[in-house]
Amino acid sequence: MAQSKRYLEAKKLVDKSKKYTPAEAIELAKKTATTKFVGSLEVHVRLGIDPKKTDQTVRATLVLPNSTGKTKKVVAFVSADKEKDAKDAGADMVGGEELINEILSSGKIDFEVAVATPDMMPKLAKLAKILGPKGMMPNPKTETVGPNVKKMVEELKKGKIAFKNDVAGIIHQAIGKTSLEASQLLENFNALMEAIKKQKPASAKGTFFKNITVTTTMGPGVSVDPSVFA
Repeated sequence: MAQSKRYLEAKKLVDKSKKYTPAEAIELAKKTATTKFVGSLEVHVRLGIDPKKTDQTVRATLVLPNSTGKTKKVVAFVSADKEKDAKDAGADMVGGEELINEILSSGKIDFEVAVATPDMMPKLAKLAKILGPKGMMPNPKTETVGPNVKKMVEELKKGKIAFKNDVAGIIHQAIGKTSLEASQLLENFNALMEAIKKQKPASAKGTFFKNITVTTTMGPGVSVDPSVFA
């Protein structure tokens, strides 16, 4: 695919042989944003793990210090007595068995993230084939199953993120819109890196952070010095 003139000009500003400090990389990524719309700043972290080993999976959730600028559409599967809590917290769709059956019959998913109370999980099993492949099944590991519906929904509405390494051992995560100040994006970046570091598997040997790149939507990649987080 031919690269745009704008992208090629932006690429010239990045020294491919250099590993930048996080602050420098974010400033440069903002400067090299090539889209006419407000894009996102993305972080790509290659980890020193064996992704085939389940005990080396790196995953966690995090509420970033500064909002990502994107509000997710949240569905809450709860019993009738918790419906008010979910609605008050800002859930876009709220319901129990009736809502589950409705989604099952239509196959339509009009939300981006699902939360549920523990008592709803057996009933939700019938949606596993629809939600599972999309990674949207509520799960205690991603803190989307629990008794405190209000807290779960509010945190997601504030921009709570869930990250997990892919099959190549890389974490891909957007940390905010490029319209945020560089200092705010740096705070989000550092919070993400700290959260990943805390999840380092005990069985992972050698260098944990192999490679870190920041990039804006459709912009060139900027390498971050991983030794900063060693």
